[in-house]
Amino acid sequence: MESGNQVREKMSREKPRRANLPPVQENINKLEKVINDGNSYGAQQMYKSISARYVSAQRCAEALDLLHSGACLQLKQGEVTCGSELAVMLVDALVKGKIPCDPEILDRIRKIYKLFPQIPVPSNFAVEDDVQELTEALGAAKTRLHGCSSFLKAAIKWSAEFGADKNGDPQLHTMLAEYIYSESPEMDMAKVSYHFVRGNNLKKFATTLVNFMSKCYPGEDDIAIARAILMYLSMGNLQDASSLMEELKKQVQAQELEFPVSDLIQFINLLLLTLEKETLPLFNALRVKYKPSIDREPAFNELVCDIAEKFYGVQRRNPFQDMFGDMLKMM
Repeated sequence: MESGNQVREKMSREKPRRANLPPVQENINKLEKVINDGNSYGAQQMYKSISARYVSAQRCAEALDLLHSGACLQLKQGEVTCGSELAVMLVDALVKGKIPCDPEILDRIRKIYKLFPQIPVPSNFAVEDDVQELTEALGAAKTRLHGCSSFLKAAIKWSAEFGADKNGDPQLHTMLAEYIYSESPEMDMAKVSYHFVRGNNLKKFATTLVNFMSKCYPGEDDIAIARAILMYLSMGNLQDASSLMEELKKQVQAQELEFPVSDLIQFINLLLLTLEKETLPLFNALRVKYKPSIDREPAFNELVCDIAEKFYGVQRRNPFQDMFGDMLKMM
């Protein structure tokens, strides 16, 4: 345990160090020049060390200014890895400073997000000479996706801890959903839908699903629609589930496309009507009748169980309890 004299000596050593830190704009200007001179890597190390000093000196606002400026400058220069690393450090500073999630900070995050490159991933190539070019393009897309996803996932976690929404700020979820859809070389609509249903742009979600329907393999379109609706319902959100279905039909009709027709879509339409009437026997009858359709996607059964619990209070069956009960019967 430190004595009073030791504590005072420690504080006296820290004071000059804290006082020696210049106004942050001086460092912002200096590092901007380093980047413009082409030394992005050197600037990156300086951003890390200088921002750490501001954080340790409890000058969090200046650390945020420095990291925000650095992330934006690196991304503008096309340095995605460096830019995303500084963006994640900015979120770390928000957490350490216990900064609340407010419109001003979200605007900073949005500005960084918009600077991540959005480049269409090539879907095919014509000749063998294009193979190397395609490989490089896919590698670059994965780098962009990893960088932006790491940044936004960290921001969502921070907003869940220091904001009003326990799932994280809806704006951040929408940004991540959009970026995954536009940049992922291997399309994962489950991830896209997961973030859209926690987002705040239902119309954009519908547009994304319609776009996916126009280029997916046969049989994937109705699964994508069903997944989106079931995800909303598993969160107890009947209003947005119904609104999404209406918006999808509206957009499909406007583009003169064909809406998927299948037993799975029929199940979803009947499910929406059933939940509005709150009739458990009919809900159970639908589960039995459309079991083959529900079984087309492994995750659907879990989502339907969540829906039963949310809307009807049906508790999940514990497989260990069932096994224990069977053993008792045998005994």
